[in-house]
Amino acid sequence: MSSLRRDLQSAKERDPAARSSLEVALLYPGLHAVWMHRAAHALWNRGLRFPARALSQFSRWFTGIEIHPGARIGPGLFIDHGMGVVIGETSEIGEDVMMYHGVTLGGTSLAKGKRHPTIGDRVTIGAGAKILGPIEVGADSRVGANAVVVRPVPPSSVVVGVPGQVISRTRNRPTDVQPDLNGSHMPDLVATSLASLTTRLDQLETAVGGTPVLTSLRPSAEGVWSGDDFSI
Repeated sequence: MSSLRRDLQSAKERDPAARSSLEVALLYPGLHAVWMHRAAHALWNRGLRFPARALSQFSRWFTGIEIHPGARIGPGLFIDHGMGVVIGETSEIGEDVMMYHGVTLGGTSLAKGKRHPTIGDRVTIGAGAKILGPIEVGADSRVGANAVVVRPVPPSSVVVGVPGQVISRTRNRPTDVQPDLNGSHMPDLVATSLASLTTRLDQLETAVGGTPVLTSLRPSAEGVWSGDDFSI
């Protein structure tokens, strides 16, 4: 019961649209999926594999969220919106994890045994992210929307891109703060690399000819490109 109450409290705290515990308990499919999984997982651990799978399939039909009954999920998981989430059999999820719609915790092998990810405590996984294989995402990390993660992620890191690029935080994130939700703060590694190359090219052209040639071919401080419409 303590896990169920913690799941409920986690959903209520992390969704600003939540108005009451009753509303969350009755109307949030992400919470329903987690609660039904806890029942299915208990059946699975008792060797009642068929009833466990039957309950997980009913949950999939009812919520749009597929969680294998063998997956191990810690207390406080909140699946926001939730449609299209898939969590594989050998997945392990720590405490107070936040997950958005379209997330996949999938395998990369047909071999039996550990083949799905392990997610650390207080990890935030953005919409559409895919975390594949028996890798570990360290505690207090953040996986950006639509990232494809196929390598281990150290604690307190940020992952963006396809394939996922791991960025180490310069400061450890406090464990008692709300999850990272602001996608506008995600780093753009490609843009940063191109800006660095463009700056270096300007410096070289200035040193050779006195005037950089490509000064206008870069975005403004607000991130807007301008020019000859780039053949639009």
